[in-house]
Amino acid sequence: MYEYEKDGAAIYRQSFATIRREAHLSRFPADMAQVVVRMIHACGQVDLVDDVAFSPAVVERAREALDAGAPVLCDAQMVASGVTRRRLPKDNDVVCTLNDPRTPALAAELGTTRTAAALELWGDRLDGAVVAIGNAPTALFHLLEMVAAGAPRPAAVLGIPVGFIGAAESKEALAASDLEFLVVRGRRGGSAVTAAAVNAIASDVE
Repeated sequence: MYEYEKDGAAIYRQSFATIRREAHLSRFPADMAQVVVRMIHACGQVDLVDDVAFSPAVVERAREALDAGAPVLCDAQMVASGVTRRRLPKDNDVVCTLNDPRTPALAAELGTTRTAAALELWGDRLDGAVVAIGNAPTALFHLLEMVAAGAPRPAAVLGIPVGFIGAAESKEALAASDLEFLVVRGRRGGSAVTAAAVNAIASDVE
């Protein structure tokens, strides 16, 4: 038999206390620190703080958007599935168009990945939305291309794709844009970390 904590609430409390004790959060404003703590909770790596970059108003703008009923637009179903619906303030829509039957043809027409092409189906919903990209660097690059070409502007972009090809570069491109942003510089990221960021922004209840 093993000795281990079995109380779910106690595990939750102790986990967040451990993160706050071990992670160097002093450079973050209070609202961003709360988001970073939940991101660390999703990946188990307290040194994630070293790679987090953000625009000063990203949490405020994203929360305002969600409070106004804006949707969360996701590049991958894993990101969408990780969003805790009960934390959303207005029963906001969580949208992923990757599996839309129109997406493969769009990808062929545009000469890009299905994940990037799926963003074309967001349409006017992009205006004032919270965008959560946690999987595909091509999706983040294509979002920036769409906005530069005159597409509606999202309220905030959580650009945290993971990978070895294009991930770091796509996040640097977002950070250099004039959009409100949150990124994890380098190769790290992923659906769990991105969904955790959405969940933390959606509700300030830790």
